[in-house]
Amino acid sequence: MTAAGIDVCKLHLDLAVDGNASVVRFANTRAGIAKLVKRLQALGALRIVVEATGGYEEPLLEACCDAGLWIARVNPRQARAFANATGELAKTDDIDARILALMAQLFADRLRCYVAPPVWQRELRDWLRRRGQVVVQLQAHKQQAAMAPPAVRKLAARTIAALARELAAIEKTMKALISEYATPALHSSKGLGPVFQATILALLPELGRLDRRQIAKLTGVAPMNRDSGQGQGKRRIRGGRAPVRVALYMATLSAVRWDPTMKAHYQQLRARGKLGKVALVACMRKLLGIVNARRRDELRAEGLMPA
Repeated sequence: MTAAGIDVCKLHLDLAVDGNASVVRFANTRAGIAKLVKRLQALGALRIVVEATGGYEEPLLEACCDAGLWIARVNPRQARAFANATGELAKTDDIDARILALMAQLFADRLRCYVAPPVWQRELRDWLRRRGQVVVQLQAHKQQAAMAPPAVRKLAARTIAALARELAAIEKTMKALISEYATPALHSSKGLGPVFQATILALLPELGRLDRRQIAKLTGVAPMNRDSGQGQGKRRIRGGRAPVRVALYMATLSAVRWDPTMKAHYQQLRARGKLGKVALVACMRKLLGIVNARRRDELRAEGLMPA
C-alpha cells in the first residue's frame, strides 16, 4: 500500500510519496487539484494524509473523495508533535509533506477515512461560516460607532444596517435548510436553537454514530487525565471542534435555565462544590450525550445503524 502526504497552503499543494525523494508541487486551484488527483490515481492503491489548514484543504478532500481515493485529515498539532517525535525540528513545506506521508505509512489503520459531506451540508457549512463573519463585523462596527463622533456614527450606521440585512438573509436561508434536514433529536431540549442545529448538521455529522465518550472527545468537552506514577494532575478539556463547542456552550447556558433536567443537574453539581464553569462543562457533556443518544435511536429506527 503506497503512502502519500500532501502539505496544503493557500497557493499550492506539495505532494510527497513514500519511497520517492522528490516533492512535487501543484497549484491549489481547481485545475491544479485535478492534476494532483490524476497523479494520485496513477499511483494505484494508496493512503493519503493531509492536515487541516483553515479550510484550504476542503476542495482537495472533496475532489479525492469524488475520485474514490482514501484520504484522511489530521490535526496540525498532532502532525507537528509526530514530526518532533521523529527528531525533525525544522519546518518547511517539503518536510511537512514527507512527515504526513510517514504518518500515512505508520498510522493508516488508526486514521479515519474522510467522508465528503453531501452538497446541502457543504452549503450549510458555508452559510454558517459567513454568518460568523458577519456577526463579528456587526459587533465590531457597533462598538466603534458607540465611541465615534456624530459624523462617523452616521456612516457607521449605514454599514451596520447593511450587515443587519445580510445577517437576516443568511439566517433565513439557514432556517430553510435546517427545516428540511434537522431531525427531532436536534430540537428535543430547551436551548437547542437554530444556530446550534445548523452547527451540528454542518460540522458534526458523526452525531449518533459514536458513543457518548467518543462524541464528547471529538467535540472537546471530555476531561483529559494528566496522571503519572502516584501523581494525579488536574483533568482539563482540550482539543476538539471549537465551533461545535461554542454552539454547545451557548445552548447549555440556555438549557441550565429553562430545561428542568439540565437545570437540576447543574444545581446538583454546584451543591457538591463544583465551580460554575466546571459544572457548566459537565452540563455541556450531558446535553451532548442526550442529543447523541436520541440521534442514535433515530438512525436505528431508519435502519442506518444496527440495533
